[in-house]
This record gives sequence, C-alpha cells and structure tokens, in this order.
Amino acid sequence: MSTTTLYNCATTKLCSSLINNSSSFSKSRLFFSSSHFAPRVSSIRRPLSLRGASRSSSSSSSARAISTMGDATTDAGMDAVQRRLMFEDECILVDENDRVVGHENKYNCHLMEKIESLNLLHRAFSVFLFNSKYELLLQQRSGTKVTFPLVWTNTCCSHPLYRESELIEENALGVRNAAQRKLLDELGICAEDVPVDEFTPLGRILYKAPSDGKWGEHELDYLLFIVRDVSVNPNPDEVAEYKYVNREQLKELLRKADAGEEGLKLSPWFRLVVDNFLFKWWDHLEKGTLNEVIDMKTIHKLT
Repeated sequence: MSTTTLYNCATTKLCSSLINNSSSFSKSRLFFSSSHFAPRVSSIRRPLSLRGASRSSSSSSSARAISTMGDATTDAGMDAVQRRLMFEDECILVDENDRVVGHENKYNCHLMEKIESLNLLHRAFSVFLFNSKYELLLQQRSGTKVTFPLVWTNTCCSHPLYRESELIEENALGVRNAAQRKLLDELGICAEDVPVDEFTPLGRILYKAPSDGKWGEHELDYLLFIVRDVSVNPNPDEVAEYKYVNREQLKELLRKADAGEEGLKLSPWFRLVVDNFLFKWWDHLEKGTLNEVIDMKTIHKLT
C-alpha cells in the first residue's frame, strides 16, 4: 500500500470515528426508499441509559442479571487483542423479532452456557464484497480468534455495537455503519472505498451454531452486498488469508470442505447463506436486478 493510500486510510479512520459518534451526521446518509422495506423507526434520540426502559420487566431483569456475569479472569491462553474486544465490545441484544432488548459484552454473548441458559441473541452482519468482475472476496479468520478460528467465510462478519451510530434502524443504517467500520478494522479497506450508501441489505437470518464446547454464535444476521474495487491490507489479529473467488472456485471450495480435504472449514453462517441464497443473489447482482430479491421483512430461521 502506498504512502498516500496509508495516509488516506488513517485520515478516513479518524473521520469514521467521528462519524460513528455523530448520530445526526449518520442519519443524513440514508439511501433506500420505503418501497424497498419499511423498518421500525428507532428511538435513537433517547439516551442509551434510558433505551429499553419501556421493555417488559422480565427483559429488564434479564439484562441486569446478565450484566453481572462477565468472567474477568479469562482463559490464560486467550490472545490479548481478542480478550480486550471480548470485554470492551458491547453487542446489541435482540429478541427473535429483532427488537432491541438490551446489550451485553461480546464474551457473554458467545459463551454457549449463556446462550443456552439465557437464550442470548445478538444482532450481527455479514458483508459480501464483490469486485467489478463480480468475484467474491473471502477471508480466512485468524487463528487467534476465539470463535471459529481459521475457518473460511465471507468478506467480513461482525456485530453492530451498542452505540448511537450503530443502533439506527432506519434502512439498516446502523448495521451499514458497523460494516464500514469493520471492513477497515479487519481488512484495511478505507471507509471512502466502501461508502455506507453502497451497501445493499438483502435479508436477515437467525441461526445458532456451536464453535467448540465453550464458545458459539446465536445471531440475527443482516446480509449485505456491495460491489467495489478496493485495496486490501488485512489485520493479522483478524484475518489469516484472503482471496477472490468466482462461482466455480467457490463450488470447489465447498466440495473440499464437504470432503474434509486440506483441513478446509467454512463458517456455519457462510454455509447457510451459500446453501439458501448466495448463488441466486449472485445471478441477480450480475444482471443488475438485485432489488428484486431484497426482503427485509422476513427473518429466516435457519439450521
């Protein structure tokens, strides 16, 4: 990456930080019309400390109980960067209708014990970034990741956080803001190369998947498509490898994963999207008819 590009990325990262802390600025960056979908209007102007006060008493009680459960003495072998993210990042807790019911740190949200006993469900997103040749960018997750290390997956998978700019529900703007942030954090893709109004939210899935005996996922996942030619400079704390694939190369990757060849594994959420939606959506993307398959009203419960 050139000195100029690095400078631009650093500048963009600073600007993105300012944007993420300015709900008024973020709200102005809307692009979908109501004809695409009609999400609920977020109570984003309410202080975070008050949001969710109108929820049922059982939800409030659960949120208070969960907040005391973080284990401050984490596994000795956990990578320092991942440990910091596990305790500093506050995920957005939702019910199965995607209504916000509270927030909790990433650590508790990914403990299978908590997922199973408290039915913790958090909001997430999965980005599918294509270049101008309609090749899909994949990443292999870093070996230091706590959940699903070294598995291959779509371009970027993460969580909107419990902050003003990423709680905006109108046209999934909060999720799109989070996607822009994480593409920079994980793959070094400058925010200016992936404008929030270029992301197309196509649908939502709800799934649960164990990673190992201790960790797992229980997510309500927003699926985002974007077509951009970008420079990639992966963060080794997040990404082990990356590559672009066409349809046939992806099918070969699927075959190897199914056959257990080369120790190749795919993330469970990526495989669910591949098996249920991806190739059809890919066809519409190339034909310029992607709007025909947008469905943000349905929450697909997949296993």
